[in-house]
Amino acid sequence: MNGLLFEGRPVVNPDALTDVSPYSMYKVDGRIHEQERDVSKFLKTGGNTEHEIRIAFLGFEHQTQYDKDMPLRVIGYDGAAYRAELSAKERYPVITLVLYFGNTHWGSNRTLHEAVGVPDDLRPFVNDYKVNLFEIAFMNDAEISRFHSDFRIVADFMAHKRTDPDYVSTDKTAFVHTDEILKLMSLLTDDDRYELTLNLEGGKPKNMCEMLDRVEAKGVEKGEDMVIALLKKLTPGSEDYNKALNASPEERRELYKKYGIA
Repeated sequence: MNGLLFEGRPVVNPDALTDVSPYSMYKVDGRIHEQERDVSKFLKTGGNTEHEIRIAFLGFEHQTQYDKDMPLRVIGYDGAAYRAELSAKERYPVITLVLYFGNTHWGSNRTLHEAVGVPDDLRPFVNDYKVNLFEIAFMNDAEISRFHSDFRIVADFMAHKRTDPDYVSTDKTAFVHTDEILKLMSLLTDDDRYELTLNLEGGKPKNMCEMLDRVEAKGVEKGEDMVIALLKKLTPGSEDYNKALNASPEERRELYKKYGIA
């Protein structure tokens, strides 16, 4: 958070952040519906638990794809949080940060006015609402260096991967929250091998370099298993059998699809 909002200055102490339920309710046509944020936190201040004061509610949304309705989603999340304050003693601001990891720029619809197409004559009377959007894969080295948590490792990897699909990190910075970072990597890359490395023999990977070595090894192992499964389905000497033995990766993918191997 400090890297995103305060140029890396230690304004927010991580110990002052506490988890909040990501769920909120809203009513439409007489029915109760539930909506869920990706991550929710309270920012508190005070010398001890008894005297803690909530000074902000923080919501984080992780996006790997463009969502034209993001302003509507954010105002829905924030509105539900403010509504909850009506039955509470404290009043505090609600902040939502949208972390976008896509390899193309977000483009339009960063405000409510853009998302709903407000006519010029009505614009003065329609309150606008801005999305606090951060394009992680487009951050430069100076911006990434502002992060002092595990998130710096993720941001650095995603930024380099966007410009070089074959990029392999050699970062040996030790993970602090290993489980969380590997689950996030699986989510962002749509590749479950990152999370699977948590349970491999030898213990959890200690850094990005070690993790990528294991992911690569897991990929090779999976590829070998798929080839064996494919060959078992084929008749030795048949056209597809011979093709499988000498196929390019693209041709093998076609054969896997043809014979139902995933």
